[in-house]
Amino acid sequence: MHVFDHKKELVSFLEGERKKNRTIGLVPTMGALHKGHVSLVEKALSENDLAVVSIFVNPTQFDKKDDLEKYPRSLQRDMELLQRESDQIVIFAPSTEEVYGKSVKSQSYNFDGLDKVMEGEFRAGHFNGVGTIVELLLRTVSPDRAYFGEKDFQQLQIIRKMVQIKKLPYAIVGCPIEREPNGLAKSSRNERLSETTKEEAGFIHQTLLTARSKFGTESASGIRQWVKSEFEKNPVFSLEYFEIADEDTLTPMLKKQGDQKYRAFIAVYADGVRLIDNLRLN
Repeated sequence: MHVFDHKKELVSFLEGERKKNRTIGLVPTMGALHKGHVSLVEKALSENDLAVVSIFVNPTQFDKKDDLEKYPRSLQRDMELLQRESDQIVIFAPSTEEVYGKSVKSQSYNFDGLDKVMEGEFRAGHFNGVGTIVELLLRTVSPDRAYFGEKDFQQLQIIRKMVQIKKLPYAIVGCPIEREPNGLAKSSRNERLSETTKEEAGFIHQTLLTARSKFGTESASGIRQWVKSEFEKNPVFSLEYFEIADEDTLTPMLKKQGDQKYRAFIAVYADGVRLIDNLRLN
């Protein structure tokens, strides 16, 4: 396994691998790796000769300083986990200065409105930060394919839009959500939950499943109101938003159109930790 913390050295190594006609998959992460990340790495290795796993807590995508400071970091454990997984993994773990130089700021993107709803409404500047780091990683690694989890489905659609706008020649691959036995979407942030809250957090996924069962017979506004009332009755979780939106445009659903695919999106606070999830409805 190779570990790099400088772009120049990583690029030089990957150029040598390409001369051997080896294909490259990229898995961008912020570390604190779990089985969800591992599933992305496994997918990358199944479709490419090498998997480049970046580990970098990107400051420009955090809208709250304390959230950035509390984000779990476990680089040594992450490297040991990846080493057990395969010797065909390349780790890129740069410093903030290596990524941004002396000016830590985002580029500004036009995502055609994909960034104005849901996460974008509650996290100012978040997706400009995401676009900035993902574009940098794509241009540095020049992968054949890059892999992202569907837990951050809005992010996935925005990255696809960014690649389209910038005319970048990289395939973006979305991968299914990995879940705990109780349905809680796997996330690095789950480490900050108490064991009791983590057990009770299956409530989030169960709410999405019930919303899906209602989707065939009830209106979107009726389902939204039902979800809101369910969370009002549960003292453990605080609902930030629940939305039913078109998968492609992320436009909130007003009236169901037969040929469109819809997805339910949710953001919840528990133990001061922000959790997101989503589920395809049809």
